[in-house]
Amino acid sequence: MVKGCYNLINHQKEVISLPEDTPAPVAGKSDDNLIAAISYLWILSIIILLVKKDSDYVRFHARQGVVLFGAFIIVSLLSVTLSLLSMGFIIVLLNLVIFVAIIVGFIQAYQGKRYKMPVVGDLAEKINF
Repeated sequence: MVKGCYNLINHQKEVISLPEDTPAPVAGKSDDNLIAAISYLWILSIIILLVKKDSDYVRFHARQGVVLFGAFIIVSLLSVTLSLLSMGFIIVLLNLVIFVAIIVGFIQAYQGKRYKMPVVGDLAEKINF
């Protein structure tokens, strides 16, 4: 085994070396990974942030979920105004950006990664419950 690399065996029994900076799966923390991933699902982010106080990792992702939930609410409220101005495509685009951010956050959290999203992550750090 090469120092600083993790070796994995795939289905064809070949050895694959991953770079040193690839995080190893967090043993025994799969529940935290799942809860962190679920925290990107709208209102659940607020509930998880209020309930799960013992895991900094889960709270990190829940804060980002709260910011995305807030952005969704703001975009939804703006949609009424912008639809009157025939700018519905902007709403669709903004909702698509939020949806992609939710998917990225969900996947990163489930994989055990502490991924700080641009803009969202900075806003999330200001949330103190």
